[in-house]
Amino acid sequence: MAQLAIDKDFLDDYSRLEKSVQVAVKAAMDKFAEHTHAGLHLEKINKAKDDRLRTIRIDQYWRGVVMAPETGDTYYLLKVMQHDKALQYAASHRLSVNQVLGVVEVRDQDALDQITATLEQAAQPAVAKLLDHVSDPDLTRLGIDTNTLIIARLLTAVAHLEAMRSMIPETQYNALYGLAAGQTPEEAWAEISQYAPASAGPIDTDDIVKAMERTPGKVVFVDNGDELDRILKHPFAQWRTFLHPAQRTIAYAPTFAGPVQVTGGAGTGKTVTALHRAIHLARQALGQLPGDPAGQRPRILVTTFTRNLADALETQFAMLAELSDPSTAADVRSQVDILNVDRLAFQVVAQARGSNPSPIDGKDLTDVWAAKVSEAGLPFTAAFLEREWRQVFLAQGLSGEGAYLTCSRAGQGTPLGKAQRRQVWQLVQQVEAELKATGRDTFVQLANEAARLVRQAPTPPYRHVIVDEAQDLHPAQWRLLRALVPNDSDDMFIVGDPHQRIYDNRVSLAKMAINVRGRSRRLTVNYRTTQEILALAVPALGKLPVTGLDDEADTLDGYRSPLHGRRPKVIAASSKEAELAALVRHVRTWLDDGTEPHAIGVAARAGYLWKQAGDALQAAGIPVAKLSASPKANGVRIGSMHGMKGLEFQAVAVIGVADGIVPAPNAVTAESEDPVAHAQDLQRERCLLFVACTRARDHLYVSYSGMPSPFLSRAPGLC
Repeated sequence: MAQLAIDKDFLDDYSRLEKSVQVAVKAAMDKFAEHTHAGLHLEKINKAKDDRLRTIRIDQYWRGVVMAPETGDTYYLLKVMQHDKALQYAASHRLSVNQVLGVVEVRDQDALDQITATLEQAAQPAVAKLLDHVSDPDLTRLGIDTNTLIIARLLTAVAHLEAMRSMIPETQYNALYGLAAGQTPEEAWAEISQYAPASAGPIDTDDIVKAMERTPGKVVFVDNGDELDRILKHPFAQWRTFLHPAQRTIAYAPTFAGPVQVTGGAGTGKTVTALHRAIHLARQALGQLPGDPAGQRPRILVTTFTRNLADALETQFAMLAELSDPSTAADVRSQVDILNVDRLAFQVVAQARGSNPSPIDGKDLTDVWAAKVSEAGLPFTAAFLEREWRQVFLAQGLSGEGAYLTCSRAGQGTPLGKAQRRQVWQLVQQVEAELKATGRDTFVQLANEAARLVRQAPTPPYRHVIVDEAQDLHPAQWRLLRALVPNDSDDMFIVGDPHQRIYDNRVSLAKMAINVRGRSRRLTVNYRTTQEILALAVPALGKLPVTGLDDEADTLDGYRSPLHGRRPKVIAASSKEAELAALVRHVRTWLDDGTEPHAIGVAARAGYLWKQAGDALQAAGIPVAKLSASPKANGVRIGSMHGMKGLEFQAVAVIGVADGIVPAPNAVTAESEDPVAHAQDLQRERCLLFVACTRARDHLYVSYSGMPSPFLSRAPGLC
């Protein structure tokens, strides 16, 4: 039987196809796999840039692009495309092996030949070239082959290089882009060497199969029909679980000497990297103690901020364990607990008390503060005092008046003298006494209590803790997580993005005894969202500097996407009713184009808006389901912008992005009350819009009625 290798791009193509076409693709693949002489089913291309590239007929309109080996029986399935596009792709592209890294590369040779001729004609000797400062030997040491080097020497602007991103092999493009951005050859190598296998050995640039084996982030090998069925059953999930080399290097590092932090913009694969790390650590534990009862093996915690995110992580982790190795999936899953940090704190406290706590939050808590402030007659608002309690008292774990009188209030915009601090202290004591008398606790209080209880235990309950969406956790929750594992190698694996901070929590990991200095990694390539979507979403963040969890400035420099697609649609409606009608029409278009209902997400900042959107879609006969619904539930997913966190969809509609709604007035502190809090609140609202927009993989639709939000960079005419 011929062995089949499948490229990540093929799975991406396949996941976008209509069901009827997917069935035809599957039938063609089954027929292909059944025949020993698979080449009999492949059609050669006249005047191809690479004689090994063939096409395989799917049906009258679709074809697959396959590399047929010169020797051996490993066939490489690269793309599935419409008939004419497949023929053009097979004729114009060429495969090669990177001479330094040993990984497989794909280039648009026809386009490169054409652009080389154009650049040579336009070249003027007197004009400075983009890479004049880099020698040929340095370029060669970075894996730049002769053909690419010729082009590199003709470039005069970064824009010219960016225009060729889809033509040049990814590894070589990344090296050239780093050099063009000012990196030294050594710095460029430090970044691209992540693509190199740990032990590449001698590199034979003619051995394409060996190169594919060295490129697990791009190629998956299929050994039998059952494995092919499993992969094609969940193509979108399989596409999501692929690791690119930079991600794989982090996820499957043998060990880290201590806590690790991985940052990166939306869509850079932080979550899937974290889940692969959990798989790796679980398998290490299974290997270290073969045959021992599961309960005796080191346990792993995967945690995040909200329950919805934890549920999504659990679903994705189970699928990843099954896809990567069905024979060990059950054992791997038995090693790992996945739950959000509030639930974890609740369980620890409940076990210690012998009864379930009664959490209080939201409006109920605000009402308690408002009543106490009214009784005390203090010159502070209830919102200010509640924020002071959360961000100073509970964040620092203060236990006495003296501690509060002398503590730092850095980050708080309203200064307080000692007399005022005493007044605040007394009011906080009254609020806490009332909560205790009624048997109520906030989740932050539960986290502080749980941390104390865990520290009192003889041994920590976990060996490894993996934290997703780390930027949203409160310092009290970090104290709990730090207490759950011993200070040791591979103790904490932390992923997050301060540009996606959508809750009012800020923390310094160093102050939590979590030292990530020297063990911070940054991902810059967005493999989920198209560059066109990023062009709308990133400007919504504004230009204020952002501080990361390691107290260092965090930027989106180098953040980009190699994917391209349609520009987002920004629709201005004449009324709220017109906006909802336009939404229904657009969702119907997505459905008619073959997008499944559950692959469409609709979000709004205001609760009444997403509920009205759900009603409008249902009235039009379109099924809907909440964002928190089971993955098996049929329907367009509807919910809040906050609820979109951690999710992704093929198509996303963000509605109600109007002035007066985004930013939400009740979520922004008045500048006169606290200018620092005001700026932080506005930035958090910007992050929320950025998060909602970057949940889209292929299509983004944004709408508003009235005046557009000041965060929107484009405002079209009325529809």
